[in-house]
Amino acid sequence: MDDHGREVGVGPWVGPWPTGEQWDPELLRDGDRRNVEDRYRYWRLEAVVADLDLRRHPFHVAIENWGHDFNIGSVVRTANAMGAAAFHVVGKRRWNRRGAMVTDRYQHEHHHPTAAALAVWAATAGPGGTRLPLVGIDNLPGSVGLETTDLPRACVLVLGQEGPGLTPEMLEVCDVVLHIEQFGSTRSMNAGAAAAIAMHAWVRRHVFGQVPGPPSG
Repeated sequence: MDDHGREVGVGPWVGPWPTGEQWDPELLRDGDRRNVEDRYRYWRLEAVVADLDLRRHPFHVAIENWGHDFNIGSVVRTANAMGAAAFHVVGKRRWNRRGAMVTDRYQHEHHHPTAAALAVWAATAGPGGTRLPLVGIDNLPGSVGLETTDLPRACVLVLGQEGPGLTPEMLEVCDVVLHIEQFGSTRSMNAGAAAAIAMHAWVRRHVFGQVPGPPSG
C-alpha cells in the first residue's frame, strides 16, 4: 500500500504461469510492486533493460556532482521517463539515489571524474564513432534560448549543480549553452525542473517533429 492506502502494483499471477525468459519467477509468485509500466509487470530487471535498449533515444544527460546534489535522483528519474540513452555523473561518483525511485537500475550510468573526461568520452561516443556535442543548460550571460534552438538529435544535455550551475571547466567544453526563458521574479529554477524541460524539448523536436522558432507575439 502507498501512503494513501492504495494498492501499489499487482499481486501474484493468477492462473498458469506464462513461459519465456523475460518472466521473473519470484515476481510471478509474490506479486510485482515496482514502479514500472504495465507492459513490464513480472519481467526480470535484465529483461526490462534489454527491451528499453531497443527503443532508447540518442540523447544523453550529464549532471555535475561536486556537492552530492539531491536533484540528481530527480534528473535520473526523468531521464528514464524520457527514454535517454544513458545518464552521466561528472565529479563525485556517489550521489543520493533516493529521488531516482529505483529508476537508475533501468538506465545505463557512466562516471567521469572531470568535465574534460566527459569531453574525451563524447569525442567518439556518437553514431559510428562520431562526436556527441555537449549542450549546456544554464541561465548565463551569452546563453541562447532553448525555445528557439534546434537541439541536435544525438547529443549530451549537460546540467550543473543546484545553485552554482555549470562550472567554468564544463562551460569550456560545451558546444553551446542554452537557457530556459523565465517570466517571474526568481533568478533561477530547480535543476531537476530545468533538466525535465530540456529533455522534453528534445522529445518534442525529435519524437513529435515540433521545430522550434522565434517567440510569437
